Amino acid sequence: MHEILTIQLGQRANYLATHFWNLQESYFTYNGEDDSPVDHDVHFRPGIGADGGETFTPRTLIYDLKGAFGTLRKHNALYELSEDSTPGQGLWDGKEIVHKLAPITASNYQKSLDEGTAPQPLSSETVRFWSDYNRVFYHPRSIVQLNDYELNSKIMPFEDWTIGEDLFNDIDKEHDLLDRDVRPFVEECDQLRALQLFTGSDDAWGGFAARYIDRLVDEYGKKAVLVWALEDGKRVHQTTRLKRDMNKARSLHAISPQSTLYTPILDPPTRVPPSLHLNPHSEWYSSALVSVAMESVTLPTRLRPYQDFESLLAGDDSTHKIFELQCSILSSKVSAESQSAIQAKQSNRGEVFGTEPSKAESKFDLDFTYDGYSSDKSHIYNQLQVLRGVDPDDKDEPSSGEDIGITRRKRLYNSEPMFHRFHTSLQFPILGSFPNTMFASPNSEQKINVLAALSASSRTAEKIKGMETAASRVIGVDERENLVNGLGEIRESYETGWMSDSDFDDE
Repeated sequence: MHEILTIQLGQRANYLATHFWNLQESYFTYNGEDDSPVDHDVHFRPGIGADGGETFTPRTLIYDLKGAFGTLRKHNALYELSEDSTPGQGLWDGKEIVHKLAPITASNYQKSLDEGTAPQPLSSETVRFWSDYNRVFYHPRSIVQLNDYELNSKIMPFEDWTIGEDLFNDIDKEHDLLDRDVRPFVEECDQLRALQLFTGSDDAWGGFAARYIDRLVDEYGKKAVLVWALEDGKRVHQTTRLKRDMNKARSLHAISPQSTLYTPILDPPTRVPPSLHLNPHSEWYSSALVSVAMESVTLPTRLRPYQDFESLLAGDDSTHKIFELQCSILSSKVSAESQSAIQAKQSNRGEVFGTEPSKAESKFDLDFTYDGYSSDKSHIYNQLQVLRGVDPDDKDEPSSGEDIGITRRKRLYNSEPMFHRFHTSLQFPILGSFPNTMFASPNSEQKINVLAALSASSRTAEKIKGMETAASRVIGVDERENLVNGLGEIRESYETGWMSDSDFDDE
């Protein structure tokens, strides 16, 4: 097996990750059903519940602030033990005065799941926490509440990058987070493949994540590190925006050099096609849209057979680690001929396969990373496409029979984009935990066809240049030189015409 351990850091990250886990749970098959094309062992771990029964829970660590978990308990129905309802007072013989906060009532959606009845559709008004639409059970070790800060606190807001950095250092010094939280999950793996992190990058969670990744890389340096860096896409006051921009610059500077994949994600994106309905003020809504692209583009990491997804991200020079997330929602009207062609190309288990399409895409309906930066004149260095449901346009294109590695080296030499396409007939499922009005006309089976991509392009240089300019004016003198120079070094590798030392060596 090639397992992936997920780490979720913060409220925005947990909204997205909850959609991700709900989708993974939807791929489970049961007695009498065909085997799922998804290898569940990549993201789920077997275990034993409190009653001795077998369990299968996400291999994840969920960090959030006090008050952010809603009705989600550390010990759920799989792991809770019966407790004495009248425990003794121990050594204290005096009177006790107990102050309790009013419990958070479970949402009607959660009550229906607990009762095994069909849940009512969710809405932006009924979703108060990310746990309100959660459909899976977690191991108690997965739930990690940080009590030093409270969600949405006006007195001690969790906003400054350095606050997150200091919080991680304090907790790690006291508990050693890798030993306490990470190592138990890693030791269960046969062959840990990668560490996947969902994190905010424009608030204090960026600093927390940066120091966490420092520790992870020191301990598991040979493992891939996949980072989904979430940014608040809503319009805010200029002072707040400037603070967030500097937090994003610090996160990119500290995290991207240590990552296999660093993907900035605007949540919600600035532009949404008219065919989609989005409530930009609801994190449940906007994170659902992000999950369509994010879950689709990572699908090859968990489909049978094993795909070396990480080496394709690295390309031939391992230089470009910052990728853009993009996707298009494709028409659900697939012809019978196309559907037959899809099925003929799949094995009886629905396996994914890779192809080399004729050209990389630069136009997508949704751009989650650099919305507002023109892609017309940008140069694509590397692109990975994942096509779900629709037969590829280039299915009849003859294959040269040339080794893919040689083909990719030729493209590098000719300054052509390096890219790879994965295709699977497994469509994206629209679950009951999803906004039911987001897509105008999903087909009768509540599934959609998606083209998602990760692209490394020269647009990153434009974005980082803007960060450098702002940082040189705003950041204090003690930090300014290191941050601006570091951003400049990262930017250079994304500028058109730049050539790495390895390229000179090849010549």
